[in-house]
Amino acid sequence: MKNFDPVLEQRRLLLIRALGGVVAGALPAGLWAQGLLGSTPGRLPPGQSFYRLAGTVTVDDQPATLGTSVRPGSTVATGDDSEAVFVVGTQAMLMRANSRLVIEPAAASFDPLGAGIAGLRLVGKMLTVSRESGMKIHTATATIGIRGTGWYAESAPDVTYFCTCYGETDVVANDDETSRASIVSKQHDQPLYITREGPAGEHIRNAPFINHTDQELALIEALVGREPPFVFPRSTYNAPRRTY
Repeated sequence: MKNFDPVLEQRRLLLIRALGGVVAGALPAGLWAQGLLGSTPGRLPPGQSFYRLAGTVTVDDQPATLGTSVRPGSTVATGDDSEAVFVVGTQAMLMRANSRLVIEPAAASFDPLGAGIAGLRLVGKMLTVSRESGMKIHTATATIGIRGTGWYAESAPDVTYFCTCYGETDVVANDDETSRASIVSKQHDQPLYITREGPAGEHIRNAPFINHTDQELALIEALVGREPPFVFPRSTYNAPRRTY
């Protein structure tokens, strides 16, 4: 998979250090976060979808602003050197550069108010948190059922990286239904690669913990008035709880 752009990676690391309270200097972490992101992380006002936009971001093929709404049925995309942090209902999402997300609405029979999400179709990289909501995540190589979960995914044509940051997920390889796994995770317990090719029953394998942090999870949980369901150090978290 393509590595992060160095500029975006530096911005991400500054944010992580700010939220973790370890940025050098006299300014409190909250002030650093405010300077980097435009406001201190907290629950977004009713009707506001975007917390932060960087670079080129579109919603339904139209340029996005902080006033643009994202709802079930929307398609969100990011360009080069871009990033979007936004909320849809009770879910908060952080999309990295060169990503595209289709938000599939729940059927009226399932959700008469039309406010729910039935599924997410992802190309690219995204970190997401939700609670008490079940849906399907679709990538090029995997279908993942979630039940109120924090997760991170990188979807490429031939392989998906998927980390159940916390919660329960059911993972099935699109090209081999005998390759499946049920994950119960407290804190990044079993990241996976799901591949397009491979022997029957072996399209899913263990993966390392990569490219996302507990501090980022804390940020997007704060946007919907929650905290991650675990305690982590105030320094940068850079390793999973288990070694593979």
